[in-house]
Amino acid sequence: MVLLTALIRVLHARFRSPVDIVTSGPWSEPLLRGQPGVGEILSVRSRKTPYWLSADQRRVVGRLRARGAGPTWFCDGSDAARPLLSRAGIPQDYIVDVKDHPLMPGEHATEQWRRVAQIMPAAMTAQSSAASADAELRGAELRGAESRDAGLRDAELAAATPGCHLDVSDRQRRDVEAWLRARGLAATPLILVQIGNKRTMRRGLRRLAVNHKYWPNERWAEVLRHVRMQRPDHAIVLLGTKPEYSLNRDVAALANIAHLYNAADDLPIPRLVALLARGAGLITVDSGPAHAAAAVGCPLVVLFGKALPSLYRPWGTAGADVKVLCGRIDGEPDMLGIESQAVIAAWSALHLRERAA
Repeated sequence: MVLLTALIRVLHARFRSPVDIVTSGPWSEPLLRGQPGVGEILSVRSRKTPYWLSADQRRVVGRLRARGAGPTWFCDGSDAARPLLSRAGIPQDYIVDVKDHPLMPGEHATEQWRRVAQIMPAAMTAQSSAASADAELRGAELRGAESRDAGLRDAELAAATPGCHLDVSDRQRRDVEAWLRARGLAATPLILVQIGNKRTMRRGLRRLAVNHKYWPNERWAEVLRHVRMQRPDHAIVLLGTKPEYSLNRDVAALANIAHLYNAADDLPIPRLVALLARGAGLITVDSGPAHAAAAVGCPLVVLFGKALPSLYRPWGTAGADVKVLCGRIDGEPDMLGIESQAVIAAWSALHLRERAA
């Protein structure tokens, strides 16, 4: 969803109106609410639940039907949600489906979204052609106005800097400052660490075969000890969701250093984003917080496993320093092939923010 801000910003610039979003999952709404260019957010708990059993699917369809057919970008790699558009009466020629516009060689995900955002649905292209033909009949003055309008749109699109962007509201900043004051950290520079990922604690196991983002606790502890030695005046805050609290606790016990705080039980999405905007730097596995950090200008070191850095490297509009690490085992990409010293070296070379944002 952070990567999709690249698409939202271009659509907002192109149409000069907020972009309404249909989404699923618990993170999208608190992440995107109030962001530039975002309009109404309609949430579906599950795209795969049978329609007649899903009140939220029926609510979303009713809202889309009332809204009326309009240009629609379908950004899901699965077709599970396509029936919702059909039920809402949105014709196929109003839809741009990302599956019809696959990645180009070497293209980053945010570049793909920017490109897809500039593709018009067939129905809109037909309307534009008809409007141009009508303008030809009505004279040069209207053609000149149309040309000026197109020039303004082009300038607005050019101003939509490539990369991801998240705004941090004054309310978010006040919340995170109060949260830090309660922990005696209001005046302390912060180093943030994201150890886990959404698969880390699934079924209570950390070394599942499907968890390509697991990095051993002992290596995390070694990195934390180095960070503490290198930056004795900084507090170190371990990020995460509630299921990751015990993992953070285990790593903290191994590291056995002072001024290390486990915040995984108290970080709703808006607070997490504000904390990333406040942090001096972040060390993380390839994850949502990695992309959010880049989107708010937080420098970071990010460890990659199976995912392609060329496609998913964190890329923010603020241009924060990003160090990407990849490992290999038996010739295959593997996060376990990244040694502690490589992370320490990347962290030591990272250009930290010396003052809080």
